[in-house]
Amino acid sequence: MKIGQYRTTDAAEPWCGALIDGGDAVVSLPEAGAATGVHIDESTTGLLADWEWRRKAELAVEYAAETGVGRYDADAVSRAAPVSDPEKVVCVGLNYRDHAEEGDNPIPDEPVLFSKFPTSVTGPEDTVSWDPELTGKVDYEAELVAVIGEEARRVDPEEALEYVAGFTVGNDVSARDLQHGDGQWVRGKSLDSFAPIGPDIVTTDEVDDPHDLDIWADVNGERLQESTTANLIFGIDELVSFCSRAFTLKPGDLLFTGTPPGVGVYREPPVLLEDGDSVTVGVEGVGELTSEFAYDK
Repeated sequence: MKIGQYRTTDAAEPWCGALIDGGDAVVSLPEAGAATGVHIDESTTGLLADWEWRRKAELAVEYAAETGVGRYDADAVSRAAPVSDPEKVVCVGLNYRDHAEEGDNPIPDEPVLFSKFPTSVTGPEDTVSWDPELTGKVDYEAELVAVIGEEARRVDPEEALEYVAGFTVGNDVSARDLQHGDGQWVRGKSLDSFAPIGPDIVTTDEVDDPHDLDIWADVNGERLQESTTANLIFGIDELVSFCSRAFTLKPGDLLFTGTPPGVGVYREPPVLLEDGDSVTVGVEGVGELTSEFAYDK
């Protein structure tokens, strides 16, 4: 199942929906669920926090397919971020060996964690923007993002993937001058709109092996990052377990799993983003996320 958040022209707030008919239509899960007598929260975070959320979503989709209730043509709705209100956005640095090496960083013995503020999350149809007087070194980072589907605290690696609802595509946009100048990474990683995700959450049952997916980034149509999640140093099961030993992961939390080599700051010459640039991040079997970049005017 592909789950996202959508808006219709007469609804200011997004609602969680599921793609059907090969992506040609969207089912409003709250609307179709209500018609069957099942309550489904308006937000994806609320959906994932609900008991037996998969069964409820599947029931809503089946009812919409049979009756048309809650069914919308995909071109009649706009996309929001598939998760717009995560409690936490946890990120992993230096999780591809060749990315660590391109920056002359030692290979970590344990996952290197940092965070982005939830206010940095933005959707697949939103512009990533920044004040050019604040930062002049904006960079792209293609990432596979795991979306937590069940509260996780001190879980074993062997069970960790059971706590993941699905996967989406992310771009860990980074202000390199702030990141490297501050001595820690939070400000440089957390500017508003610096965590575009989407277009959907692909549930785990539709991803055969999250550790064997092609991943890439195109900047203005030129392929600058290209790798596979087989090159992750720490797998998603290890990351979820490692995080859960330190803090509780909640439904809707986002886990950016790291970026492969080819980021702009380490290229010769550097490739840093400017007003009018476009970046497409893709993950095999999960989707493509295209973001437009612009100065905040």
